[in-house]
Amino acid sequence: MIAFDRSGLQGIVNPSQEPAMNPYEMIKAHLGTAVPFANHVGVKLLEVGDGVGSAELEQRKEVSNHIDSMHAGAMFTLGEAASGAAVAGALAPVILEMRPVAATGQIAFKKVAIGTLTAFAKTSASGADLMATIKESGKVAFDVTVDIQDSAGDTVVEMTVNWYVSAKR
Repeated sequence: MIAFDRSGLQGIVNPSQEPAMNPYEMIKAHLGTAVPFANHVGVKLLEVGDGVGSAELEQRKEVSNHIDSMHAGAMFTLGEAASGAAVAGALAPVILEMRPVAATGQIAFKKVAIGTLTAFAKTSASGADLMATIKESGKVAFDVTVDIQDSAGDTVVEMTVNWYVSAKR
């Protein structure tokens, strides 16, 4: 049985008496460097919240394809990173004790993607519900939907990433 304690993530003790970071900012700061491939591609995390995450990718030559639009692999990386941020946010009180793994991913390309893209991700269940399932079963599998938009706000990609989360081994 896994026990949860939300009190440990209320902020960091800061000897300089500067305002403490909230748990979502701590997670965002950590995730921003924790996934080397997403960093290599140029993904920038924008938001981590309770079951939500967003990330941005600026188009440049290294992430473009032969028709000068965003490469499919770069868009998948952007969406998967945003989905991971939503997972981490949903499980913020226990994320350091967990082992999240993207199990499957489905992607639909809706429009040619040019320029800076922003991915918006949302978990299919609330963080409280996911943590209750983990507490009861020791694991949980769930979907995260991702909407990737261009700078005009048009959807260019729709994605679903199924995540499997269990206690660290």
